[in-house]
Amino acid sequence: MAENIFLFVPNIIGFGRILFTILSLFFMRSCFRLATFLYLLGSFLDNFDGYYARKLGQVTNFGAMLDQLTDRCATMCLMMALCVLYPDYMVPLQLSAALDIASHWLYLHSSLLGGKTSHKLIDPSENPIISFYYTSEPFFFVMCVGNELFYSMLYLLYFTEGPALLFSVGIIRLILYISTPIAFVKAGICVLHLIVASKNMAVIDVAEREAARAKGQ
Repeated sequence: MAENIFLFVPNIIGFGRILFTILSLFFMRSCFRLATFLYLLGSFLDNFDGYYARKLGQVTNFGAMLDQLTDRCATMCLMMALCVLYPDYMVPLQLSAALDIASHWLYLHSSLLGGKTSHKLIDPSENPIISFYYTSEPFFFVMCVGNELFYSMLYLLYFTEGPALLFSVGIIRLILYISTPIAFVKAGICVLHLIVASKNMAVIDVAEREAARAKGQ
């Protein structure tokens, strides 16, 4: 009997992430606290799907694509809300969303065309920063969480500063300040993704064209 890929534990977690993200959208204009909780809950579950995929031997192409699409679409939806709340910053927010989607899509696509079983498998000689990004779990975790916190706190800050802490600065603003440099570093890493992926795609194209010419001769 064929396995039901859709019922694999990591994919069920992925479906749960989608559900929480969609629910958060319905509350973004009416209940910002609940919207933030649901959105961050969906993001938090991202730490478990990959773990259980490896632990249970349930790594699948569908799961990898589901994880990527959920991440990108969730961020894009939040960016849309931020464009409404902060119209003066619409262009940088749009560019940030475009960079996030384009860099990850091109990098994942180039990895698959290059015959890699995972986009996280990268030799340090290709790019030591991207290699470190994927091989250092603490660094990867800080980058992903910090980036999500930056945009989530930017959303929350529109409604509230939160309880005052140091020098009467609200906790929401404080978290935003702390996560801001992380978000900028993450954006820089996305640029590196684009550069590395573009170079890899060029290598693949050259090899395919040479193979086609050789076949034609």
